[in-house]
Amino acid sequence: MESTFSSSAEAALQREAGDPGLLTPLADLDRVYELERVIGFVRDVGCQRVALQFPDQLLGDAGAVAARLEEATGSKMFILGDTAYGSCCVDVLGAEQAGAQALVHFGPACLSPPARPLPVAFVFGQRSVALELCAQAFEAQNPDPTAPVVLLSEPACAHALEALATLLRPRYKDLLISSPALPLPVGSPRPVPEPLERFGRHFPLALGRCLEEYGAFYVGGSEASSDPELDPDLSRLLLGWAPGRPFSSCCPDTGQTQDESARAGRLRARRRYLVEKARDAHVIGLLAGTLGVAQHREALAHLRNLTKSAGKRSYVLALGRPTPAKLANFPEMDVFVLLACPLGALAPQLSSGFFQPILAPCELEAACNPAWPPPGLAPHLTHYADLLPGSPFHVPLPPPESELWDTPDVSLISGELRPPPAWHLSNDPGCSALTPRPQLELAESSPAASFLSSRSWQGLEPRLGQTPVTEAVSGRRGIAIAYEDEGSS
Repeated sequence: MESTFSSSAEAALQREAGDPGLLTPLADLDRVYELERVIGFVRDVGCQRVALQFPDQLLGDAGAVAARLEEATGSKMFILGDTAYGSCCVDVLGAEQAGAQALVHFGPACLSPPARPLPVAFVFGQRSVALELCAQAFEAQNPDPTAPVVLLSEPACAHALEALATLLRPRYKDLLISSPALPLPVGSPRPVPEPLERFGRHFPLALGRCLEEYGAFYVGGSEASSDPELDPDLSRLLLGWAPGRPFSSCCPDTGQTQDESARAGRLRARRRYLVEKARDAHVIGLLAGTLGVAQHREALAHLRNLTKSAGKRSYVLALGRPTPAKLANFPEMDVFVLLACPLGALAPQLSSGFFQPILAPCELEAACNPAWPPPGLAPHLTHYADLLPGSPFHVPLPPPESELWDTPDVSLISGELRPPPAWHLSNDPGCSALTPRPQLELAESSPAASFLSSRSWQGLEPRLGQTPVTEAVSGRRGIAIAYEDEGSS
């Protein structure tokens, strides 16, 4: 019976993880990982200990890349493979634990500024792009040569945008090329005029022009992917782009294009639904999804103050990468808000395996700040730093005496009228935020405590002093599928 439905217990105990093996041929290693540029970076910085950060899908090449760099530079290389949060963020904490003086990040990156100053080099890789096919696809999607269009791409295809623009410029005059917003080295002067930075990219706009005037042509993705919405970088662009402007994507291998307007509409509708869920919520779980991105402490304090002002309870949870099994341990939470980088905050939103929805900080801001512009007028901010004071998108909370807190609000999900915040009700002499108990005690009413009292199982009872003390005895040995004392059946 055991062998019919599962493997034997001995096989489970003796199984080894093994080596994923080399993914890239040795002859292509220098080109794919741009080792010459990395060697130049290590020599320019003059560091003896360097951290190499790889995502999970590139760990098979990590050993060969580290050996090649150590041989060429003479510096000690440390491989960072298991990041506590997202692999797109620079793992400055892991680099500090290794005593590294610099870090080289391989693979897709969100380009968020790290919490601590550290020399960082980014290697996105160079994916092959069929330029002629992409140029033909661009002409088919943009028949008007006078329409302003921006060339966008996934990070691995950014190297080919200039060559693609060279093929298109004889016909298209108003063509803008975006580039990854790489952090400037410490002490280097900023360019004048400074280009616009949005969505982790630079846009060299001409004087008097704005990004909302341009359509978009995105080079990236895969033709074999049946659900491109799972790409958080493309989702970030679709949510943040001007709704009235065209947006199309192109597969760099085949040149097959797709109009993304319908998908962008579904993402915006999903965002409005999450905002309504946050407005209905009473208990909010704030997930610390990063510790290595700058201003994460200030953003966490801002979100806590935001929920408190809206009369909601918030609890901060540090769980690493959010999974359905982890978040299922907190059923009293109505919604979760993931405080992470722009890519990390969007990645779990599109998954249907979670019991409660996961929001980005922008959705919580729209739900709890009555001064926030209505849907359709407010931009979708992908980075939590845009919500903080000092940002041009920051909208301060109205004062307590403002009439905005008393504006009638009806839930679009339940159809019920939402009451004003609890703190605002407490200013009324006829109302009280305290609930009397039968023992004439006063305790602050808590939605989480009310949820716990309504549960049929509230945890194990300590029963201190009521359980006799016994000596420790030997327990079962083996795994659950076949303990040693069970025998074979």
